[in-house]
Amino acid sequence: MSVLKSFTVVRVGAFALAGLLTATAIPASARDGQNGAIIGGLAAGVVGGVVGSAIVNNMNNPPPPPPPEYRPRRVLVEDEPETVIVRERRGPICHYERRKVWLDDENFTFKRVQVCE
Repeated sequence: MSVLKSFTVVRVGAFALAGLLTATAIPASARDGQNGAIIGGLAAGVVGGVVGSAIVNNMNNPPPPPPPEYRPRRVLVEDEPETVIVRERRGPICHYERRKVWLDDENFTFKRVQVCE
């Protein structure tokens, strides 16, 4: 229903615009006949574009969404909890880092150092 209302509003607006542009396109005298023809052609082109785009835009409405699917819900059955085995760490975990080592007050270098946690 809203598509028809919007189409009629566009159609009424287009006809009003066409009437306004046509009324201004009437030549004032015999010498101004060429200017009136140009303005009238321009008005017809604008009105044709507005009406044509309104028709095309109303024809390309998207299809309605599909109905939702009704599926039964999954039921989770709780069993006895699984036994979790926690193993102790075998030893420290080590990795290498780059650390800044100062050679004197102004110079330094980077060295790879093994760090164990």
